[in-house]
Amino acid sequence: MTLPILSIENIVLNQVLATKEEAIRLTGKILFDRGYVESSYIEKMLEREEMTTTYMGNFVAIPHGTDDAKQEVKKSGIAIIQVPQGVDFGDGNIVKLIFGIAGKGDEHLEILSNIAIVVSEEENVEAIVNASSKDEVLSFFEGVN
Repeated sequence: MTLPILSIENIVLNQVLATKEEAIRLTGKILFDRGYVESSYIEKMLEREEMTTTYMGNFVAIPHGTDDAKQEVKKSGIAIIQVPQGVDFGDGNIVKLIFGIAGKGDEHLEILSNIAIVVSEEENVEAIVNASSKDEVLSFFEGVN
């Protein structure tokens, strides 16, 4: 069975998360549970966040593993978590959309590019944060797979 990079099962709506660590752990758990990464990838995501924040602006964070976590990626994948109330990623940076990514080889660069194109438009971010269905969220990323 081949896993698509992004599927409806990789999207979680209406989460309430207290901390950035909780947000990253949930993101990593989705990637692990769906078979994209080894469980140790989650710790590498937290390590990466300690180096420098994955907050990108515009209510978006893109947590991912460190460079040495590549061998823990089984298949490229994206997890999307919608946090309508927001979660603080430090320094008052509120995140309402979390894109957890795992890229095999250099595939993460293309994945990041596809995400960036969508979330660079503020109205897209707002629409995704307010989306009431996973299909609605998925429709913004049709070109990702």
